[in-house]
Amino acid sequence: MGATRGRSVGGVGGGREAEAAEVAEVAAGAEVAGEAGMAKSSGENGPRAPAAAGSLSGTRENLAQGPDAATADELSSLGSDSEANGFVEHRIDKFGFIVGSQGAEDSLEEVPLEVLRQRESKWLDMLNNWDKWMAKKHKKIRLRCQKGIPPSLRGRAWQYLSGGKVKLQQNPGKFDELDMSPGDPKWLDVIERDLHRQFPFHEMFVSRGGHGQQDLFRVLKAYTLYRPEEGYCQAQAPIAAVLLMHMPAEQAFWCLVQICEKYLPGYYSEKLEAIQLDGEILFSLLQKVSPVAHKHLSRQKIDPLLYMTEWFMCAFARTLPWSSVLRVWDMFFCEGVKIIFRVGLVLLKHALGSPEKLKACQGQYETIEQLRSLNPKIMQEAFLVQEVVELPITERQIEREHLIQLRRWQETRGELQCRSPPRLHGAKAILDAEPSLRGALQPSPSIRLPPDVPLPSSKAKPKPPKQAQKEQKRTKASGHLDKLPAPGQATAVTAGGDACAPQDVTLKNPASQDPAPQDSAPQDLAHHCSQESLTSQDSEDTYL
Repeated sequence: MGATRGRSVGGVGGGREAEAAEVAEVAAGAEVAGEAGMAKSSGENGPRAPAAAGSLSGTRENLAQGPDAATADELSSLGSDSEANGFVEHRIDKFGFIVGSQGAEDSLEEVPLEVLRQRESKWLDMLNNWDKWMAKKHKKIRLRCQKGIPPSLRGRAWQYLSGGKVKLQQNPGKFDELDMSPGDPKWLDVIERDLHRQFPFHEMFVSRGGHGQQDLFRVLKAYTLYRPEEGYCQAQAPIAAVLLMHMPAEQAFWCLVQICEKYLPGYYSEKLEAIQLDGEILFSLLQKVSPVAHKHLSRQKIDPLLYMTEWFMCAFARTLPWSSVLRVWDMFFCEGVKIIFRVGLVLLKHALGSPEKLKACQGQYETIEQLRSLNPKIMQEAFLVQEVVELPITERQIEREHLIQLRRWQETRGELQCRSPPRLHGAKAILDAEPSLRGALQPSPSIRLPPDVPLPSSKAKPKPPKQAQKEQKRTKASGHLDKLPAPGQATAVTAGGDACAPQDVTLKNPASQDPAPQDSAPQDLAHHCSQESLTSQDSEDTYL
């Protein structure tokens, strides 16, 4: 069913083998086929050869490289024993990539230090009062995500935006349980084969068997156990790797769950039907954004899957310069999949949107090569982000086009085999979808005080119990009993080990007050105030 195409690739024979050969030669290439993982792995006998796969025809094939290519890939990997033992030194850029490698960037737009500190202060205030900001000032959060999340708080902000933090709190110990489970052998071998392909020039993944590859294995294995009906898709590996660069394994796992279930549902399922639908949506929206590019791709009969699969399934993590990747992900976690659509439309518009640029794209092969080797200027951080922010593509347009393409799919191919949950467009939609299940996001206290120790931040210093008793005796002796609360109420306060503030003692109508809440009020106040501070536990979420 998935083999039928909305637009066939021109100049190619009708069979699946010819189509697969064209895809392998034009769209995937040796490197993309081995590393991008744009299709599901079979999981039975390890990776299959792409020649017999029909990778983009909606099947669950593994686009791993052949034996020769895999051997060359392993030889070119930096994860050798000498490097693992620390004998090789490399210069590392601020993102963790080896200077001079493919992921490293030479010229970066640095944010002034004073501006960065101001942004950090604003983000700390938002994260410590997250639910209030999301309820009343979501537009402000969106604007700050568009400006870029401070690097020191990016991992923590991604968890709050995606709802991964809430998932972790609702499922305590779940990741550890999955981590200790043996896992399905048919997925473990495939995951291990893919580990060294994920950002081999990054310091976390440079060494075979290093902590980065170990955590990546743990996260991907845990997901196959958490969603055994989906298993493992190779495109999930770079997504998980990016998350691990910014947070520990457990937090990265729950963010991966949110991406797969809320942001991009169905992308990593068996038949890849969701990505095929989004390819048609992207092509239809392109007609409104750049009619020149749309007409050229239509004339060349180039299927959207040939150029957008890696873009969308990896959220541009393997396409853009790293500074642009992080800015795109900041907006993606806040606003949802429309950011992915906007980035794709911007790249297509500036790569194929003028007659001058189409002079070098006379054929199908030249056009796809143009999209595979994009001009660095259109991927530059400031230019790309500005174009994405200004592009008028909304969630409503995407959903309307989704219904149109879904109706066409049902008319030509029948019902979808994979029933994915509805897609949620960003942090606000995720928050509104589960309001009753969401607990208040408050950091755990980093300093726990005994119940009889007053808080330094209290406006009125509570008096010690002995001093309070002496004052009570003097007051009784003076005959001003009408200003004191009931005897049982006073006993409850002193028995609690912490005296109330003066305004709690001199109440106008003591008989109407319930003594039980006064007993626990100081303790509750101490617990509430201590939870408002940043904590050492949450400092684990803050990766520089």
